[in-house]
Amino acid sequence: MNVTVLGIGLMGLPMGRRLREAGFAVTAWNRTQEKALRLASHGARVAHTAAQAVRDADVVITMLENGDVVDSVLFGQGVAAVLKPGTLVIDMSSIRPAQARQHAARLGELGVPHLDAPVSGGTVGAEEGTLAIMVGGDSSAFERALPLFKALGRATHVGPHGAGQLAKLANQMIVGITIGAVSEALLLCARGGADVGKVREAIRGGFAESRVLELHGQRMVDGDFIKRAALTVQLKDLRNALSTAAELDFEAPVTALFEQLYASAAEHGFAELDHSALFKELARRNGM
Repeated sequence: MNVTVLGIGLMGLPMGRRLREAGFAVTAWNRTQEKALRLASHGARVAHTAAQAVRDADVVITMLENGDVVDSVLFGQGVAAVLKPGTLVIDMSSIRPAQARQHAARLGELGVPHLDAPVSGGTVGAEEGTLAIMVGGDSSAFERALPLFKALGRATHVGPHGAGQLAKLANQMIVGITIGAVSEALLLCARGGADVGKVREAIRGGFAESRVLELHGQRMVDGDFIKRAALTVQLKDLRNALSTAAELDFEAPVTALFEQLYASAAEHGFAELDHSALFKELARRNGM
């Protein structure tokens, strides 16, 4: 199976590496070619253009910044036009559900099946092959993609086109809001004189336990905000959630509040840090 990966960034690089380790033939493309060349040492072929990268592909995986970029690469840079009929396109980017449905419809007219399959687990999950993969689209395409998904993590078919992106929005709402809850709680304890590392240790295992408390909470204790999952991406996902909520006539006041907090964090110099750096924004607001 010839697999092309379009987008070799923080997530695309370890995912491409996992696919090579699983024995798939991989072709890589990235707008900045130097990033794609990092996969060459793992046996991947590097293409100069996105259209060149997909010519012989059986499966095309996109891991790109947002829905507009996915649209540009697929339909503006000649990718869709050169795909073999039957080539499976798996968009693992995080985009709006409406965009995923539009892409699926346009590709379907060309005889190209499509899955929206965003992921959760960050760079750690990508490196370890433990990503949670939320998949929307036809069940037959999902079954065809399972060997690939097994190299990357655990895949769940959650419904028709766009449903994978809805599940990812739910994931990002929960993650972003929980990061805020952990940040605010630990900062309150710090202001009161408690040892925040010990507080985190004390509340783990109770009802406050979560993956966010485990990983992001430790980053807060350590002051380690090196980017694993970007704060700007978290903000984009919350905005996508609010846009989708508006389309569905659904009120999401908690998500709206956190969109404002992450936007404020980006405005105050934390945009290029990990999304756990919301902690730094809340600390700033409290003069800490």
